[in-house]
Amino acid sequence: MVAYVVEQLDEVVIDGDSPLAGMDLMSPFVWREGETYRMMLRGVPQPLTLANPTGVIASAHSVDGLHFTVDPQLAIVPDADPKSPDAGGCEDPTVLIDAQGYTVFYTGVDAAHAQGCLMVATGPSLDKLVKREVAIKARKGDGNIKEATLVQTSGDKWRLFYEYAHDNASRVGLATEHKPGGPWTPLPPPFTIRENSWDNWHLSTGPIVQLPGFDPVMFYNGATMDARWRIGWVTFDEDFTRVTGRGIEPMLVPPPAVERTDDDIAFAASTVIEGDAIGLYFSLEDRMLRRALVRAFN
Repeated sequence: MVAYVVEQLDEVVIDGDSPLAGMDLMSPFVWREGETYRMMLRGVPQPLTLANPTGVIASAHSVDGLHFTVDPQLAIVPDADPKSPDAGGCEDPTVLIDAQGYTVFYTGVDAAHAQGCLMVATGPSLDKLVKREVAIKARKGDGNIKEATLVQTSGDKWRLFYEYAHDNASRVGLATEHKPGGPWTPLPPPFTIRENSWDNWHLSTGPIVQLPGFDPVMFYNGATMDARWRIGWVTFDEDFTRVTGRGIEPMLVPPPAVERTDDDIAFAASTVIEGDAIGLYFSLEDRMLRRALVRAFN
């Protein structure tokens, strides 16, 4: 059976003199452009009240993938119109790059901090993004569409994995389209919770990566009812039509928190290939960033 093993953990450092100074840091979406590492990430102002947004999104760059300098201008911020779907916050960036520039999927939170939807912004550079559309809203009975993960199948169709809320729990949803802009057609959920396991109540999407000789793998997020989030893995066939494997135990468990009342959370966000290893970027306690070097074994 395939195994994904964490071999090294590193702190990801954000410079202190930036628009995110004093904020909690989450959702580190990292990729490479040539020799440079680029990142979009969510900053959470403190204290988190209705007077403050649930998040703003910044871009950053690095030469080593661990020490990042944040760009001076925030990339995506809540809309000033209180009726806007992202008036209450901007969260969870996911970046696609093509010849026209950048497409960023992100979570927009309403002014009441009650509902989230999946939104899209595009632009030739990360400091010139324009909000374009709402990609997916919650269906009746569901809520809080967020945490987009996008992949292409062998037939050049797109699959959009996302988190949604149902019956006081998080689940992973799936939709398809011929182009990443949508409109998206819902598909059956790709996988679900497991009774009597570490992922028996909540599920959320994570990054997908494929190494030569291995099935595509998602490093997903799972939790118990008391929201103790861990990172596991699940593999798919090349067209993402069925699950081919799933780890029994979590692959990554957060270390004990300094304070017992702190959030007990490790939450995967993105991957970058580092030689024959996978650099998995994640957040701890919803406030600080880390990178794990992961190796796959047959």
